[in-house]
Amino acid sequence: MSSKKILFLLVIGLLTVLSACSGESTQEKIHNHLEEAVALEQDFEDVQSEITELEKQEQELYSQIIDLGMDDFDKIKELSEKAVDIIDERSDKISKEKDSIEASKEEFNKIQDLIENLEDEELKGKVQSMYDVMEGRYQAYNTLNNAYSESLNLEKELYTMLQQEDLQQEDLSDQINKINESYEQILKANDQFNEATVEYNALKKEFYEQAGIDVTYEENPSASSTEEKE
Repeated sequence: MSSKKILFLLVIGLLTVLSACSGESTQEKIHNHLEEAVALEQDFEDVQSEITELEKQEQELYSQIIDLGMDDFDKIKELSEKAVDIIDERSDKISKEKDSIEASKEEFNKIQDLIENLEDEELKGKVQSMYDVMEGRYQAYNTLNNAYSESLNLEKELYTMLQQEDLQQEDLSDQINKINESYEQILKANDQFNEATVEYNALKKEFYEQAGIDVTYEENPSASSTEEKE
């Protein structure tokens, strides 16, 4: 296997803590929804290390399989079955991740009705831009999630094929090519998601500064990887 890696799922990196203040202005209500949306993505962040570890385990199994010859078919079948189990685990983690993003989106969308209540037109425009970018981020995640799920299906098909004694090299090569093409789709979707995340964080910071909301920022990046098969 090559060492090519795909950075995957950059979470919202700016956590903020609102300083003590009295009352709740529209700006503060928006702030609360924004930070609750971040908190709801915690599962999304936590699951990244778990997915990465499962990917490493599957990668190791694949490396062992390609080092074996057909004289070791029973071992190939055993390792392939283990790889399928790992893929099923990854699929479960991805479902949990998606649930976290969807909960975040539901919370974030609560700011939509608050935007019109902002009296400062410049501030209103800033929040609207932030809202639009975040909606694009959620859409990018859906594309990314679909691409990753499709790659899991293709990998599962690969390990099922490897359990066939009469497997032809041409069929194996075709399947591996499909998987590597799916990784390219993941990379593209991942770039769009990460770009939207960075843009959103910048707009959110500008909104807090413009609204006079005193916050403390903490960098909190997270990523996992997918490796190309050969």
